[in-house]
Amino acid sequence: MLSHSIEPNNYTYPFVLKACAGMGDMNLGQTVQGSVTKLGFCGDAHVLHATIHMYCSCRNGIEFAEKLFDEMPKTNSVSWSTMIGGYVRWGMSSEAIKLFRRMQNVGPRPDEITMVMVLSACADLGALELGRWAHAYIDKEKFEMRPELSNALIDMFAKCGDVDSALRLFDKMPERKRSVVSWTSVIFGMALHGRGLEAVSLFEEMTRNGVVPDDVAFIGLLTACSHSGLVEEGKRYFDSMVNDYGIRPRIEHYGCMVDLLSRAGLVNEAVEFIDQMPVAPNPVIWRSLISACRAQDQLNLGERITKDLISNEPMHEANYVLLSGIYAKMSNWQKKTTVREEMGQKGIRKIPGSTMIELDNGIYEFVAGDKSHGEYRKIYEMVDEMEKKIREAGYVVTTKNVLLDIEEEDKEGAVNKHSEKLAIAFGLLKTSPGSAIRIVKNLRVCDDCHSATKLISVIYKRDIVVRDRNRFHHFKDGLCSCNDFW
Repeated sequence: MLSHSIEPNNYTYPFVLKACAGMGDMNLGQTVQGSVTKLGFCGDAHVLHATIHMYCSCRNGIEFAEKLFDEMPKTNSVSWSTMIGGYVRWGMSSEAIKLFRRMQNVGPRPDEITMVMVLSACADLGALELGRWAHAYIDKEKFEMRPELSNALIDMFAKCGDVDSALRLFDKMPERKRSVVSWTSVIFGMALHGRGLEAVSLFEEMTRNGVVPDDVAFIGLLTACSHSGLVEEGKRYFDSMVNDYGIRPRIEHYGCMVDLLSRAGLVNEAVEFIDQMPVAPNPVIWRSLISACRAQDQLNLGERITKDLISNEPMHEANYVLLSGIYAKMSNWQKKTTVREEMGQKGIRKIPGSTMIELDNGIYEFVAGDKSHGEYRKIYEMVDEMEKKIREAGYVVTTKNVLLDIEEEDKEGAVNKHSEKLAIAFGLLKTSPGSAIRIVKNLRVCDDCHSATKLISVIYKRDIVVRDRNRFHHFKDGLCSCNDFW
């Protein structure tokens, strides 16, 4: 176009900027923006929106998007939705919620796209109360319940711990509006909550209704089988995906199968499966196997695989943490210390465990040993009370996850200050007796906190819902929905 001396106009640039966004090429996008400024189209709303979208789609571009957004002389729902969507895209869901609240005060009325983005942010944060408010707002404003909005609501409720509401919404959807995305959303929801048999039942219902499952639906189904220990069912559906539906397995499907076998303790079978894969296993698959090796005391195999991972990914902290954990289980403190020292020399830091809890329109985050909260003294007093009561009920501290060569008494103190216990204590202090407590953990829940939370649910007569990195745990009357399989 330029080579033919045809000048672009305000209709041309949005398409070019959208192409830059699709490539994630910020340098090219900035070059295009320079041309926009030179030709005087920087005040055009459509061009501005496309430019913000471009920056929101590029790594490290969010600050440029914020600057453009804040400098806009006039905004509309597209401007706000684009910026909120940018935050969600890069995992900045708290910022997305802050911007949405600002939009409510000074901006235009949110539209359907805005609400889809807000629901995505709620799902990421596990912010159920805000998600419920969004649902009520959608009903009050009489938004048309298009499939995209319905699917976002289902996904939000499932990921915020209220999978029954997700299922009710799905059941209310007219069958003609239930796309494969709708079915997959509710199947994934059941998978996250360990309700594997219900996920399988939904999948069978979907196929009976003539909806053809795609590769993503099978990922949800295989995940459900993995989280519920349905080994034979998982194998059967994997074969059906290939033979009956002609879907070529992606690395995610192979990962689900290795995870299925690993969680079930079938380490040797998992190794054989990996050896027969037609594609090279990725680090996620190897980490699933390493975790199984540690759990099943196949420590030499786990050590060998982890060393190979470190040679291929020398800057990934999870590999060092896994190797450190294997040496700790071997009680080889010298090797464990060497691994930690190597991490320090390379400037690699372990991702700290953190737990969030949503209360009174606020989201509070805790880390292990946290004393940053204004009421930390009361929180620690509640933690001590919790520990005293659960010990009286027969609780014995599980210290095997404290991978340090320290005295057992010190290990017990370390696990007592884990972030999930601090969040639960805060929940007990700030919520009414008998109400449910919902928390979100960024890592896998450790064995000790899992055992302690079961007893806390009995002693304090509370339902406690925990979302960790892998799934949901519903604690009630001393039992967990995962049946101690996670």
